[in-house]
Amino acid sequence: MSQVESKIEVNTNLAEPCMYKIIYINDDKTTVEFVMTTLIDFFSYSIDQAEKITLDIHDEGSAVVAVMPYEIAEQKGVEVTVLARKEGYPLQIKLEPDVA
Repeated sequence: MSQVESKIEVNTNLAEPCMYKIIYINDDKTTVEFVMTTLIDFFSYSIDQAEKITLDIHDEGSAVVAVMPYEIAEQKGVEVTVLARKEGYPLQIKLEPDVA
């Protein structure tokens, strides 16, 4: 019986994951308190940071609240959306590629 040798090349050139922006869209029903709470609880912002971002969302119509790898951004977006619906808020969250 003959032996077969296999050569395996390990690719060590790993690319960084694509980053995505998590964007909150302003609406007339979702409360400032709810938005701030999600920014603090899901994205670890301080009260002052959450307040500033919430005002940006209100004043500009939307704001980027975080930039993360796609899987994490998607998960956080889903978690916040589920909580918003549970609380009766129509908060919309959009993901966009972060093209620098």
